[in-house]
Amino acid sequence: MDCIFCKILNGDIPSNKVFENDNFIAILDAFPANEGHTLVIPKKHFANIFEIDEDTLKEGYVIAKNIADAIKKAFNISDINILQNNGELAGQTVNHFHIHVIPRVKDDNVIIKSIPVNIDSDKIKNIVDNIKSNL
Repeated sequence: MDCIFCKILNGDIPSNKVFENDNFIAILDAFPANEGHTLVIPKKHFANIFEIDEDTLKEGYVIAKNIADAIKKAFNISDINILQNNGELAGQTVNHFHIHVIPRVKDDNVIIKSIPVNIDSDKIKNIVDNIKSNL
Protein backbone atom coordinates (compact mmCIF):
# COMPACT_ATOMS: atom_id res chain seq x y z
CA MET A 1 0.00 0.00 0.00
CA ASP A 2 1.32 3.44 -0.90
CA CYS A 3 -0.19 5.27 2.10
CA ILE A 4 2.11 7.72 3.86
CA PHE A 5 0.32 7.23 7.19
CA CYS A 6 0.67 3.44 6.93
CA LYS A 7 4.39 3.96 6.24
CA ILE A 8 4.62 6.16 9.36
CA LEU A 9 2.77 3.51 11.37
CA ASN A 10 5.15 0.82 10.09
CA GLY A 11 8.16 2.92 11.10
CA ASP A 12 9.30 3.45 7.50
CA ILE A 13 8.95 7.24 7.81
CA PRO A 14 9.86 9.15 10.99
CA SER A 15 7.26 11.24 12.77
CA ASN A 16 6.87 13.40 15.86
CA LYS A 17 4.58 11.25 17.97
CA VAL A 18 2.72 12.90 20.85
CA PHE A 19 0.40 9.99 21.70
CA GLU A 20 0.02 6.27 21.05
CA ASN A 21 -2.25 3.47 22.21
CA ASP A 22 -3.25 0.10 20.70
CA ASN A 23 -5.49 1.67 18.05
CA PHE A 24 -4.19 5.20 17.35
CA ILE A 25 -1.23 7.47 17.10
CA ALA A 26 -1.21 11.24 17.21
CA ILE A 27 1.63 13.04 15.46
CA LEU A 28 2.55 16.61 14.69
CA ASP A 29 1.52 17.47 11.12
CA ALA A 30 4.60 17.60 8.85
CA PHE A 31 3.05 20.60 7.07
CA PRO A 32 1.28 22.35 9.96
CA ALA A 33 -1.28 25.12 9.69
CA ASN A 34 -0.02 26.36 13.09
CA GLU A 35 2.46 25.25 15.74
CA GLY A 36 1.04 22.23 17.52
CA HIS A 37 -1.16 21.10 14.58
CA THR A 38 -1.65 17.43 15.40
CA LEU A 39 -3.12 14.52 13.45
CA VAL A 40 -5.01 11.70 15.16
CA ILE A 41 -4.60 8.58 13.00
CA PRO A 42 -6.05 5.09 13.45
CA LYS A 43 -3.51 2.29 13.12
CA LYS A 44 -5.91 0.33 10.94
CA HIS A 45 -6.26 1.76 7.44
CA PHE A 46 -9.62 3.32 6.64
CA ALA A 47 -9.75 5.58 3.58
CA ASN A 48 -12.34 7.93 5.07
CA ILE A 49 -15.28 8.32 7.45
CA PHE A 50 -17.42 6.10 5.21
CA GLU A 51 -15.15 3.09 5.87
CA ILE A 52 -14.35 3.49 9.57
CA ASP A 53 -16.37 1.56 12.16
CA GLU A 54 -18.27 3.50 14.83
CA ASP A 55 -16.21 2.26 17.81
CA THR A 56 -12.95 3.36 16.20
CA LEU A 57 -14.52 6.66 15.15
CA LYS A 58 -15.70 7.34 18.72
CA GLU A 59 -12.29 6.49 20.15
CA GLY A 60 -10.60 8.80 17.63
CA TYR A 61 -12.74 11.77 18.61
CA VAL A 62 -12.15 11.16 22.33
CA ILE A 63 -8.43 11.17 21.61
CA ALA A 64 -8.80 14.34 19.52
CA LYS A 65 -10.55 16.03 22.46
CA ASN A 66 -7.76 14.94 24.83
CA ILE A 67 -5.11 16.20 22.39
CA ALA A 68 -7.03 19.50 22.09
CA ASP A 69 -7.03 19.84 25.90
CA ALA A 70 -3.28 19.17 26.00
CA ILE A 71 -2.59 21.69 23.22
CA LYS A 72 -4.66 24.35 25.01
CA LYS A 73 -2.51 23.89 28.12
CA ALA A 74 0.80 23.55 26.26
CA PHE A 75 0.28 26.74 24.23
CA ASN A 76 -1.88 28.64 26.74
CA ILE A 77 -4.61 29.17 24.14
CA SER A 78 -8.38 28.81 24.12
CA ASP A 79 -9.32 28.26 20.46
CA ILE A 80 -8.88 25.09 18.40
CA ASN A 81 -10.33 23.65 15.20
CA ILE A 82 -11.03 19.93 14.99
CA LEU A 83 -11.46 18.97 11.35
CA GLN A 84 -11.88 15.79 9.37
CA ASN A 85 -11.98 15.81 5.55
CA ASN A 86 -13.43 13.14 3.24
CA GLY A 87 -12.54 13.15 -0.44
CA GLU A 88 -10.50 15.43 -2.63
CA LEU A 89 -13.18 18.11 -3.01
CA ALA A 90 -13.42 18.27 0.80
CA GLY A 91 -9.67 18.82 1.13
CA GLN A 92 -8.54 15.27 1.97
CA THR A 93 -4.96 14.89 0.73
CA VAL A 94 -4.09 11.56 2.40
CA ASN A 95 -6.58 8.76 1.86
CA HIS A 96 -6.26 7.38 5.38
CA PHE A 97 -8.85 8.61 7.88
CA HIS A 98 -7.39 11.20 10.25
CA ILE A 99 -8.54 14.05 12.46
CA HIS A 100 -6.81 17.44 12.46
CA VAL A 101 -6.44 19.27 15.77
CA ILE A 102 -5.36 22.81 14.87
CA PRO A 103 -4.50 25.40 17.53
CA ARG A 104 -5.72 28.89 16.71
CA VAL A 105 -4.14 32.20 17.67
CA LYS A 106 -5.03 35.78 16.88
CA ASP A 107 -3.96 36.87 13.38
CA ASP A 108 -2.85 33.38 12.31
CA ASN A 109 -2.94 32.40 8.63
CA VAL A 110 -5.47 29.58 8.97
CA ILE A 111 -8.52 30.22 6.80
CA ILE A 112 -11.56 27.98 7.16
CA LYS A 113 -14.42 29.77 5.52
CA SER A 114 -17.44 29.22 3.35
CA ILE A 115 -19.79 31.55 1.55
CA PRO A 116 -23.43 30.79 2.41
CA VAL A 117 -25.68 29.77 -0.46
CA ASN A 118 -29.29 30.85 -0.74
CA ILE A 119 -31.75 27.97 -0.70
CA ASP A 120 -35.49 28.55 -0.91
CA SER A 121 -37.81 26.97 1.66
CA ASP A 122 -39.27 24.42 -0.80
CA LYS A 123 -35.83 23.14 -1.67
CA ILE A 124 -34.88 23.02 2.04
CA LYS A 125 -37.93 20.81 2.67
CA ASN A 126 -36.86 18.50 -0.17
CA ILE A 127 -33.32 18.36 1.19
CA VAL A 128 -34.57 17.49 4.68
CA ASP A 129 -36.89 14.79 3.31
CA ASN A 130 -34.13 13.34 1.11
CA ILE A 131 -31.63 13.15 3.96
CA LYS A 132 -34.20 11.65 6.34
CA SER A 133 -35.19 9.00 3.80
CA ASN A 134 -31.54 7.96 3.48
CA LEU A 135 -30.85 7.55 7.20
